Amino acid sequence: MLSYHTSPLAVLGGKHSGGMNVYVRELSTHLAALGHEVDVFTRSTQFEEQPFAPRARLLSLPAGPAGEVEKNRLADYIPEFAENLLAFADEQGRHYDVIHAHYWMSGLIGAQLKTAWDVPMALMFHTLGLVKNRITALGERESDARIRGERRALAAADQVVAATPAEQAELQWLYEVRSAQIGVIPPGVDLQHFQPMDKAAARRRLGAGQDEALLLFVGRIEALKGIDSLIRAAHLLAAEGPACTHFRVWIVGGDVEEDLELMGSEMSRLRSLARELGVQDQIEFLGSRSQEDLPSYYAAADVVVMPSYSESFGMVALEAMACGRPVVASRVGGLAYLVRDGVTGFHVREGHSMELASRLAELLNEPPLLARLGQGARREAEDYSWQAMAQRIEELYRRMRAEQPA
Repeated sequence: MLSYHTSPLAVLGGKHSGGMNVYVRELSTHLAALGHEVDVFTRSTQFEEQPFAPRARLLSLPAGPAGEVEKNRLADYIPEFAENLLAFADEQGRHYDVIHAHYWMSGLIGAQLKTAWDVPMALMFHTLGLVKNRITALGERESDARIRGERRALAAADQVVAATPAEQAELQWLYEVRSAQIGVIPPGVDLQHFQPMDKAAARRRLGAGQDEALLLFVGRIEALKGIDSLIRAAHLLAAEGPACTHFRVWIVGGDVEEDLELMGSEMSRLRSLARELGVQDQIEFLGSRSQEDLPSYYAAADVVVMPSYSESFGMVALEAMACGRPVVASRVGGLAYLVRDGVTGFHVREGHSMELASRLAELLNEPPLLARLGQGARREAEDYSWQAMAQRIEELYRRMRAEQPA
């Protein structure tokens, strides 16, 4: 497993840690449970080995300068990382049957490794530069270097794993990838860890009030996630009058090692927006929370909100659904497939705060509807066990190996 730019053991909700980190760790853990030996490689400033499951370990290899490196500069150290990885495998006498690269930079490393080792490579992007560049509301653009890197990684990959049919279509349309080169295999969820819990008990554990509605966002603090739409929707809810005034919004995400006021322009912008709209007392920025703690937060919430402008899949939505919580989400990317409108939650148009507020008010004012959608969410999540998804990835690996030239 190649996870060059971010460690799968990093605290979630930080600048570069989110669904991909969970995916790499959980997939590796469950492949190891099937009997495979899995080495996950990530960049660091010094060598470190961390077992995280039986037959699965994280190997941090040095590349580039000591200290934190801006993400857009990490590509400069790909040759050094690949050289160090090849040297490590040679020194340890390690033979790998397949490479699974995550994100485009890992794909470029995998391209070098597969040539040296003569083994196949699977590639999963998690986000795509050309897709992000189509979201004009963000006013940001991914670099041409990233787009070129994605195309080079695609050219080297034997198989590309797409999380949803939407991502498959994006790869076919924007990157002209052949259908035969893409397999659609969604991420999974740990159905034992994420399961329905008593709401009152979860609120007592977290110190939340029992008599107010609780809306929850979980994810990175970045413009792509559309948190500003949620804050504006909260303002509209508060303006509805007494029926909707007793609610609170918890925003879980951000680097716990930094003061929340100093986390960057997006955090500052969101906190300023909350003050400007007069809902600063109802919006709480909680910082990062561990995977161990997240089930309690989902259980304490009435509704989980994902107002993203883009999501390749939406791991948070699946975790929330497994905990029996309805999800109100933008009708984008993987969320359009994962969240079933009127069955497990509701879809809204991205960036439409009024529509979001209307759906949230409908749920909060109709407890039977809230309960029905929560039950439907858990039923839907049960089709996404990590055991089943790891077996599908395993079968993909076997097929790739069988198709290798003798």
